[in-house]
Amino acid sequence: MTLALLDAGECVVVLDNLVTGFDWAVDPRAHFVRGDAGNMELVSRLIAEHAISDIIHFAGSVVVPDSVADPLSYYANNTAASRNLIEAAAVNGVKRFIFSSTAAVYGMAGDEPVSEDASLAPLSPYGRSKLMTEWMLADTAATGALEFGVLRYFNVAGADPQGRSGQSTAKATHLIKAACQAALGVRERLDIFGTDYPTRDGTCVRDYIHVSDLVDAHAMVLAHLRSGHGSVTLNCGYGRGASVREVVETVKAICGIDFEVRETERRPGDPAAIVASAQRLRTELNWTPKFDDLTQIVASAWAWEQALRRRNAPEPSDAM
Repeated sequence: MTLALLDAGECVVVLDNLVTGFDWAVDPRAHFVRGDAGNMELVSRLIAEHAISDIIHFAGSVVVPDSVADPLSYYANNTAASRNLIEAAAVNGVKRFIFSSTAAVYGMAGDEPVSEDASLAPLSPYGRSKLMTEWMLADTAATGALEFGVLRYFNVAGADPQGRSGQSTAKATHLIKAACQAALGVRERLDIFGTDYPTRDGTCVRDYIHVSDLVDAHAMVLAHLRSGHGSVTLNCGYGRGASVREVVETVKAICGIDFEVRETERRPGDPAAIVASAQRLRTELNWTPKFDDLTQIVASAWAWEQALRRRNAPEPSDAM
């Protein structure tokens, strides 16, 4: 998102505590500040110093099983910190706030594409922590303090097609990244969590969206809000799902490596299948994805993982 905004000529301030991020990943054209999004004093100062009019809030914890094991940390990092950020924005005159939400707010949705009007019944503290932030934004917007865009991500994957950025956290749980790491030998093997789900091959089905298409959706929501069209809540996905087994086979085909796969028990909090209906995003914002293909998504992720491994490789010894 930072790259897209900078490429469009925007002035960007990046606030990150680097718990899972990396300062080298921040484009030098942006102004980088290390700190917490929930630090109201810091956020208020940055809003004033940089005349910030728009906030796009990506910060948060995202591992569903971890949220089941340690729910209070998720409510602290996702909900309480977001509450502080929203207050700092509202008090200091920020007019537009875009929030990274999740398909996890829907709970057990099934194979049929789920629309934004579906029942909200998250299965995990992660999903509930995100839904609480959605509610806080809606309630704040009702006072007239700001307008918001809520984007409910399905499964984000892939990397910048120009090779400038990608998922870089060493212990990330994202399936496509984990499979690429297994192919490179960074991981000993890939685990499939649950093979007895009521899906076409027994493994979970997810709607995978390329990160660049997701970034385009954010840019369109920002333009929508700046044009005075009002707050929106939108799904971000392609409208069809791929199973875990299908993703694994696609990764093997792209990288040409037959890595070890172990089948194990289900993880807590994982729904069997969840697929987006993104018709509202396509119709209301005229969003047209450019990377709506699993092989393209995997190929960009594979290219990034190879580049990341080269970047992180130890320097050759100078010893003679």
